[in-house]
Order: sequence, then C-alpha cells, then structure tokens
Amino acid sequence: MPRAKVILQPEFPYNISARCINQEWFNLPMERVWDIMCEELLYTIKDKNLLIHCFVLMSNHFHLLASTPDSNISSCMHQFMHRSSLRLTREGNRINETYAGRHYKCILQHPNYFLNAYKYIYRNPVAAGICERVEDYKFSTLHSKLGLSSIPFPMAEDTTLQSSPLLTLKWLNTPITPEKSAAVKFGLRHQYFKSKMERRTGQPLISINDLV
Repeated sequence: MPRAKVILQPEFPYNISARCINQEWFNLPMERVWDIMCEELLYTIKDKNLLIHCFVLMSNHFHLLASTPDSNISSCMHQFMHRSSLRLTREGNRINETYAGRHYKCILQHPNYFLNAYKYIYRNPVAAGICERVEDYKFSTLHSKLGLSSIPFPMAEDTTLQSSPLLTLKWLNTPITPEKSAAVKFGLRHQYFKSKMERRTGQPLISINDLV
C-alpha cells in the first residue's frame, strides 16, 4: 500500500513521534541523547524555521509538537532525523540505524486537539511510571519552561502555561482516564486528528473537543 501523501501546511501544528528500531534503547545515556536531540532541533530551527511548541524525549522514542510557517514539515523532519540518527548511531556504536523507519505526524486542526496532544505528550513520563509529576521529568521542554533547567532552543510562546502556571500544572498532573487516553491515541494516528465518531461520520469536533 502506498504511503499517504504528506500534507504541507503552515496553519496548524503537527504532533510528531518517532521510535527506535525494534523498540530498542538509544544505547547512550539519556543526558547525551537529550543534548544531541536539542542540538539538532536547534540546527533545524535555524535552518528550516521550525517552530517548537513542546518536546519530550523518552528512552526509545520522542514526542514533538511543532509548526512550520514555511510549510516544510517533510524537509524539517528529514533533516532532523537524518542528522540525529547519524550522531546517535555513531556514538552508540549501533549496527542498525537509530529510527524504525519514518516518523508519524498528525495535524491538530483545532485548539482543543492541540491541548489534548499537549497534555498527552507532557504526561508521557508519568504514564510510563518514570516520575510522579510532569514537572519532575528533566528530558522535557516543560522542565525548561518552568525555569528548572536551561532552555535548549528557541520555542513558540506557550500561552497555555503562561496564562496560569499553577493551574496548568494541576491540569497536566490530573490523570487521563483510560478511555480518553485511548481516544487521544486513536486521534493521533491519522493525518488530521480524528475521533472515532468523526472517523465514522466525517463530521468534525464531535467527541474529542473537550480537554482530557
């Protein structure tokens, strides 16, 4: 089956993720992987005008929310993944390439869809049992935004966090029900975010227009 044609657009942000080949570890200390990822994101920001909303690095995959004012998501991600893969493969003494094929991306065409992805990404370390609170995970841009570590690269304005840091943290630290978590995962599997109801009817904003 041929791959779906990539949708290049400047209006809405993308949810992007990629995983290590065979779900293996990066084979490097997380601190070093974080440094490499941040350096290559910075390079892509400068070279391709990528706009970062949030980034979370896990032990064998990453989550990214980003916008492309120049409608060039394919070029941005090809450069970032190619350069970071070369460095991670070389420094980790890996035989295979780092990433398991292409990245996955989903267009978040409504502000509530963006917020669902935003919370899902920042809660990933909590859901994995790595930490108890979202602000405790240091391989996350949230850690930097809260002043707990240096900001690794220029980022888009975070109006969600800036509007009320305490309330935003309370919301982020409120668990997502299994049903809503599954619904968000389902929505993020498509080129445009879709709920199961939308998938059946084609009507937008039917079931996942509330915040998780």
